[in-house]
Amino acid sequence: MSVPADLLYNRSHDWARVEGDVVVVGITAYAQDQLGEVVFVELPDVGTAYAAGDELGTLESVKAVSEFLTPLGGEVIEVNEALEDSPNLVNEDPYGEGWLVKISGTVEGEDLLDAAAYEKFLEQESA
Repeated sequence: MSVPADLLYNRSHDWARVEGDVVVVGITAYAQDQLGEVVFVELPDVGTAYAAGDELGTLESVKAVSEFLTPLGGEVIEVNEALEDSPNLVNEDPYGEGWLVKISGTVEGEDLLDAAAYEKFLEQESA
């Protein structure tokens, strides 16, 4: 299972990529694999502020509906509109074209895992 080293992760299987003062958020390869084929994505409104751990939206798959959480606090400044027509991008490229939202904020002080710690967490969860 792919766990890119340049990302930060939370225990609900969401990731964060810091790009200056913007943080891109998505779900991990593990999360999309557990969900199955994503057929619909409900994204938050741009301009809405969230605290770390808040529900940002939902992902509907052929198996279930699951919420995704923000790994950090901040304001949503952009959503991935491509997911409206192609929700399967979440499955095909969860760390690239399948990103969900961009948030203005900082990951400082947030309870996030680096790639090694997230891999260890996955191992413990699978045991």
